Amino acid sequence: MNKPKPKAKSSTEIDIAGIMTLIPHRYPMLLIDHVIDVHKGESCTGIKNVSINEPFFQGHFPNLPIMPGVLIIEAMAQTSATLVVNSLEDVSSETHVVYFMTIENARFRKPVVPGDQMHIKVKKERQRGNVWKFRGEAFVGDTLCAEAAFTAMLVSKEDSGLANAAA
Repeated sequence: MNKPKPKAKSSTEIDIAGIMTLIPHRYPMLLIDHVIDVHKGESCTGIKNVSINEPFFQGHFPNLPIMPGVLIIEAMAQTSATLVVNSLEDVSSETHVVYFMTIENARFRKPVVPGDQMHIKVKKERQRGNVWKFRGEAFVGDTLCAEAAFTAMLVSKEDSGLANAAA
């Protein structure tokens, strides 16, 4: 049974329901709440509202909660995956998956803490076939908190052997 795709608020933003039609991540691994400034096939900005209720804050670190850097990078990857799938016709989380391939030049500049709203800006640097290379930056306000270059590959679930994984 085909589910209708939730409508985006506008052609330049994607709400949480729309994100969940594009990528397979779910709580507690869904790390973006909203996507704005979508320029299909080129760039977008993911929004992550960082809350003390995030499960990772229980252990990272007690009495000094800091969002793990690897999860900031994962939020960049999810923002990029949302852009990739949203940019292509006949592609959704039901038919395709975006695999994270490489991370390069990751830098962490300032801790992200509960109460912060992180803006994750991703820009496509190049694309060859189903492989996309991105540059990502995570900001809180005007402060750069993290940055990285990374690549991802779009794969049909049928080709990956995941076609029946959800059944």
